[in-house]
Amino acid sequence: MNSVTKKSIILVLLVLLIDQVLKIYIKTNYTYNQTTFMFGLDWARLQFVENRGMAFGWELDWTYGKLLLSLFRIGAIGLLTVYIRQLIKEGMNFRLVSCFVLILAGAIGNMIDSAFYGMVFNESLFSEPATWTIGNPDVSGYAGFLHGRVVDMFHFPIINGVAPEWIPFLGGKHIEFFKPIFNVADAAISIGVFNLAVFNFSYFKNSPQENNEKEQTED
Repeated sequence: MNSVTKKSIILVLLVLLIDQVLKIYIKTNYTYNQTTFMFGLDWARLQFVENRGMAFGWELDWTYGKLLLSLFRIGAIGLLTVYIRQLIKEGMNFRLVSCFVLILAGAIGNMIDSAFYGMVFNESLFSEPATWTIGNPDVSGYAGFLHGRVVDMFHFPIINGVAPEWIPFLGGKHIEFFKPIFNVADAAISIGVFNLAVFNFSYFKNSPQENNEKEQTED
């Protein structure tokens, strides 16, 4: 096992550990929509919500949308794993591989919620936090396999108010930025995509031979 493989495994496990520990803590200690202001800042919040769909609270409004999304995630995880192994086999450095590894870790993190949370937790309520179903025969899950909801908690409404009247189209309307509520897995995916687009864009423009020559030069 080479160093890039070891670093990739450690990065995946680290993201999953942070993601799942925080989600489980929020799920079992926060009532639904409960909000805590981080560092006393109104725009830096831990706010517990769940979503049935994609990253940052976006949902598929369709009867079989949740199942389709879960199956898509499983397929994406499989393809990403194969692609990452191929990159490592070709000798790509960790700077590039880590981008795909972050995306993979984020996809796995949200997939865990979708696959198992509906079976191992009961319903989250506005009046009380959820509890484990494991070892508790009096508590039942809220959904079946692949139909669980993803736990989100980070909310940063840095801009939150009414837009001035002179702004075209938005004048006088309420605006909020950043509105979506997200989790560690979502952040990992976004960081991976951002790094690919900004720092590794040349990888997609070059031929495999050019990429290999570049790797050898950097090494």
